[in-house]
Amino acid sequence: MTRISLHASRTLPSLRTCSALRTALGALLFTSLTLGVSQAQASDTLKVGISAEPYPPFTYTSSDGEWTGFEVELAEAICTAMTRDCAITPTGWSGIIPSLKAGRIDMIMNSMSITTARQKVINFSVPYYFTPGAYVAASDLTLDIPNGLDGKILGVQSATTNATYARQALRDTGVEVRLYDQAEQVNRDLLSGRLDVILADEIAMAELVGREEAKDFEIKATAPHHKAYGEGVGIGLRQDDDALKEAVDAAIQKVQKDGTCSALSNKYFATDVCIG
Repeated sequence: MTRISLHASRTLPSLRTCSALRTALGALLFTSLTLGVSQAQASDTLKVGISAEPYPPFTYTSSDGEWTGFEVELAEAICTAMTRDCAITPTGWSGIIPSLKAGRIDMIMNSMSITTARQKVINFSVPYYFTPGAYVAASDLTLDIPNGLDGKILGVQSATTNATYARQALRDTGVEVRLYDQAEQVNRDLLSGRLDVILADEIAMAELVGREEAKDFEIKATAPHHKAYGEGVGIGLRQDDDALKEAVDAAIQKVQKDGTCSALSNKYFATDVCIG
């Protein structure tokens, strides 16, 4: 009869088995380290948030489908100055600040003015450009601004400094203000006659009236300096990203000082809107 002992002897592994185990463990460790490095490198790529809705000549898609424009090229120059890899990440304008706070993007570079209200929820870099708001209407329309807006319909993109200005400064002029999600929606309704006048960034409006389809429209006036317009346009950052803010500020100052910002401004606008 064969007896099975409850305390069976344990055979020590052979040298060959130990060697195989060491090889397997080494491979597993190498793979883990490689994955860790790859993930760290991926996280080093800064996601630059721009509006998914084109905003020429600041941000728009070229004929080959790639994003370009003043702020896209300037973002690339700023990232180069920081020696960081960046990825343009289109995001809906209305959700761009929540996307920043949630970590889906790392920076907002989309003509976002530095205002007191926004500084309560996000941080900003030093400003890199400033332009006023501009009114555009049909060339044959006589328009005294702001007093002559009584009875007129004015279009403006919501969640912008121009919308804030319209709400604060134009509410007693008798004008009807209509808010739109996208800048091009405002432009289309002006050109089709559904609006009498629109208010938007002067540079964007200069691009609009330069189009063949808008040859019968012109810039009538610019908005005066007002608290709604803040201190200029800056890069939006999370409030606790102090190291990134320091690097971004230094990079902005570098591209301002070496003429990169001015060169790009003149390329897209035929004028220098850069600060510094």
